[in-house]
Amino acid sequence: MDTKVSERKSKEIRNWATKFPYVNGQLFSGSIDCPKFTKIARSYLLHVGNLDWKKINPDIFGSMIQAVADDDERGALGMHYTSVPNILKVLNPLFLDELRAQLEEAGDNARKLFNLRKRMARIRVFDPACGSGNFLVIAYKEIRKIEHEINVLRGEPHLPSEIPLTNFRGIELRDFSSEIARLALIIAEFQCDVLYLGQQLALAEFLPLDAQNWITKGNALRINWLSVCPPTGTGVKLHAEDLFSTNLEQAEIDFENEGGETYICGNPPYLGSTKQSKEQKSDLEGIFKNLTKKWKSLDYVAGWFMKAAEYSKHTRTSSAFVSTNSVCQGQQVPILWPLIFKKKQEIFFAYTSFDWANLASHNAGVTVVIVGISNKYNNSKSLFSVSSIDETTEKKVENINAYLVGGNNLKLEKSSLPITELTPMHRGDSAIDGGNLFLDEKDSELLKSQNLEAYNSLVRKYLGSEELINGKIKYCLWIGKDKIDLANGVPIIKDRLKKVKHMRLKSPKRATQESASHPHKFGEIRHLDSKYTIVVPRVSSQNRNYLPVGLVEGGTIIGDRNFAIYDAPIWSISIIVSRLHLVWIGTVCNRLRNDFCYSNTLGWNTFPLPKLTSKNKDDLTKCAEEILIARERHFPATIADLYNPEKMPEDLRQAHERNDEVLERIYIGRRFKNDTERLEKLFELYTQMTSKEKAV
Repeated sequence: MDTKVSERKSKEIRNWATKFPYVNGQLFSGSIDCPKFTKIARSYLLHVGNLDWKKINPDIFGSMIQAVADDDERGALGMHYTSVPNILKVLNPLFLDELRAQLEEAGDNARKLFNLRKRMARIRVFDPACGSGNFLVIAYKEIRKIEHEINVLRGEPHLPSEIPLTNFRGIELRDFSSEIARLALIIAEFQCDVLYLGQQLALAEFLPLDAQNWITKGNALRINWLSVCPPTGTGVKLHAEDLFSTNLEQAEIDFENEGGETYICGNPPYLGSTKQSKEQKSDLEGIFKNLTKKWKSLDYVAGWFMKAAEYSKHTRTSSAFVSTNSVCQGQQVPILWPLIFKKKQEIFFAYTSFDWANLASHNAGVTVVIVGISNKYNNSKSLFSVSSIDETTEKKVENINAYLVGGNNLKLEKSSLPITELTPMHRGDSAIDGGNLFLDEKDSELLKSQNLEAYNSLVRKYLGSEELINGKIKYCLWIGKDKIDLANGVPIIKDRLKKVKHMRLKSPKRATQESASHPHKFGEIRHLDSKYTIVVPRVSSQNRNYLPVGLVEGGTIIGDRNFAIYDAPIWSISIIVSRLHLVWIGTVCNRLRNDFCYSNTLGWNTFPLPKLTSKNKDDLTKCAEEILIARERHFPATIADLYNPEKMPEDLRQAHERNDEVLERIYIGRRFKNDTERLEKLFELYTQMTSKEKAV
């Protein structure tokens, strides 16, 4: 298959092999040892050989690569193959919808159809994290489909395609995937030719392959994208050994048609800040070190957004990436997005958070967004939402901010105190004790039986997030300065304090070493004396429809995995468990994996609450009390039990529904239609309440 038909006889190629076409392109060059097949493996090979491979969907290659990659490789590279429906979520609003609209507008006008075809022949699609090439393949096939419709309308159905394959550029880190990407594009071209031109002409166009390569192997965050996809069409300088063993001395590959549009797209590696390797941290440093000191907190995918924005300085470009939703939440927003907007970019379409799904056997379990940015300004932007049953709705808005909400661009930052009349929320107490200041039920009962005075004076109930959500019981030693002698007089307690001191002295942290001088105390104390305490866990599952909250008696020590509000009005509970507060936390706070990561400074203190009347407070207090009473009816069920979405008691569900209705009517006089409307109102109020804050 690497020998021309005219040369096969002289090279003594056997007659049975003459049926195979001349392929060239160095795809079949060289000598490869044939693997030894078992009987079962041979039967599989024969079976797949009898299939009609003309109809193979190149999309299968992405699924195949993700399936054969081991867990470590997938994790290290942030590998997430993209299915066709999800690819179209990117490509349709990026540019395909506009092409189809122009086709419809052209009708049967031959001149308009001709101009559209010429426009499409100059379009460049560039995927700087192309993997097996699925984005490029689908983009090519969709453009060819539109081109064929044009040809039919113009009475030229068998006109050869003017869409050059080399206008579909990619960068891929791995050898195998980059080879598959080019092969997938070649197959896609052949399939389109068969579909629109017929089998015979398609084969004539298809073979032999040429040795040009338009998929560059390398690190996309270190390669200059202008050298791979130059806006002027001046050529491509190869950076590494490319597909089919083409060497680096190969001539640069020119675009066949100059002066076209460039669309950047893809599904780059995700990798949160704590999961990045030293090399990946170095990649981000190279991009952001001169732009922000806080770049270490960014997800790896942020590098692609920044490079796309930088690329756009040289040509009018639109870009869209699938990304972890964390780049549009919490602390990353004020770090990344002001830099993007400074490059004269706007978010012109976006998909808010939806669960990732594809056909691969190792299906990625992540929540993603799709964000399109452009320097081609448009007054109407599209905001898409995907429901739990995979139904998509589109809303037209004037502007999409970095939180993917219709509204002004703003930079929401931490606040040390609430911007409204909400009671301040404090982080819980941190023991820093090696576990020696804690008692389980057995330890507690033993101390109680041996020294009742010590038990009554030195032991308190302790509430961490596990205790709050799963109803576990735990105690701690809480020793005041005036009780140190009593504590040292109890051998069990004295021994524990010695262990605390020893543990703290061994710590590499200076503050912990200094706290060894008072081992009877928690390392970090924020506790306030109160009659009662409202408790919110710092991390809670996204699977619950409501944020968990607890109400405990004063004197209970709240652990540092929780936040505490001391002696706050009971209506505060109504705010915390509301749908409004849940969507706010899910948007402005960070995530731990996919779970909610609550923040008092980002989530509670910034929450925009309208001015409440006395009647509003009375109504919300009743709602909070109804929720607490409904919980009590199901004692001893825990918060984990009660808020399991599939098993939530109906009376508790109705109490929450009533609470949402009362609170939302305070905001707009009716229930909100959806979370998008809730967020738009919340951001509108936040902007009003912080009007002195400088807009991005």
